Amino acid sequence: MARKILTYPNRILMQKARPVDTINSFIHDLSRDMARLMYENRGIGLAAPQVGESLRLVTVDLSGPDNREELVTYVNPEIIWSEGEISTEEGCLSVKGYQSKVTRAEKIMIRALDLEGRQVEQEGQGLWSVCLQHEIDHLNGVLFIDHISRLKRAIYDKKLSKWLAREKE
Repeated sequence: MARKILTYPNRILMQKARPVDTINSFIHDLSRDMARLMYENRGIGLAAPQVGESLRLVTVDLSGPDNREELVTYVNPEIIWSEGEISTEEGCLSVKGYQSKVTRAEKIMIRALDLEGRQVEQEGQGLWSVCLQHEIDHLNGVLFIDHISRLKRAIYDKKLSKWLAREKE
């Protein structure tokens, strides 16, 4: 099955993803597909719900999309602590044509499994922290546009409605 990146307002993007119970060939294949799509679409992170699988799985490569040297996959990631605050411009492969400033924790620590089933804990800050928070939000059915003001969201939703109406013509 050829996967593609789902875009807002697809309902899967608004659902809380279920935990991965077993790391098997399906999960390995899914993670490879996610990395391929992330790179093809010039992203640095992708969550499984963005490709239609409501599972707690994310891929991240901050060296990407060109270098492709630091690919990491996290299974069932969770933030175990955070501190500070940082505001950065964010975009999303599932939210076409829109970017906005979002405030997130500057530094976080996550706990997850790797693709071999080993538990990992990783601390990071800056872009890594922002990216992981963004991807973990996807696992909780939250998009970066859920963090912006109601006015900015209404403007985006109106613009999106016009785009979708044009596509139907």
